[in-house]
Amino acid sequence: MNTDRFFDAVKMGSINEVHNLVKENNQYINAKDQRGFTPLILASYYNRDEVVKFLLENGADVNAVDAAGNTALIGVSFKGFYSTAQILIDNGTEINLKNSNGATALIYAAMFNQPEIIKLLVHQNADETIMDDAGKTALDYAKMKGFEDVSKILSN
Repeated sequence: MNTDRFFDAVKMGSINEVHNLVKENNQYINAKDQRGFTPLILASYYNRDEVVKFLLENGADVNAVDAAGNTALIGVSFKGFYSTAQILIDNGTEINLKNSNGATALIYAAMFNQPEIIKLLVHQNADETIMDDAGKTALDYAKMKGFEDVSKILSN
C-alpha cells in the first residue's frame, strides 16, 4: 500500500486519483500518515471539500484523531473552513470532542477569531462551558485576545 501517493493526492485535492486508489485498496480510507493524520483530517485541513465528501461516503471515520488528539472538525474550526465544517457536522462529527490539551473545536474557533465557525458550532449546541486543560473556555480566550465579535456571540 503506497500511502505517500495516496496522501499526496488527498492533499492536492486530486479526486480522480483518490477515487482510483481507494478502488484499488479501500484500506486507504482510514490509513494514518507519520503524523497520525487520516485522509479525512488531511483533506479537511486543506479545505478539499470534494475529497472530504468522497472519503465520508466511503466509510472514513468522521471522529478520527491525529497524534495530538485533533479531529478534522478541530482543524477546520481554527482555519475557518466553514463549508468543510458543515460537511463534517452533517456527517455526524462529535462537536464537543477534546484534543490532548482538552480543547474543543469551539475553543479553537474562539482562539483564532472565527466568528462564522463559532455561530455554526453554537447553533449545533456546542458546549460553551467546556474548559481546556488550562482551565479556560472559548469565551475566556475570545476576551483575552480582544475578539469582540466572538465574545458577543459567546456571551448571548
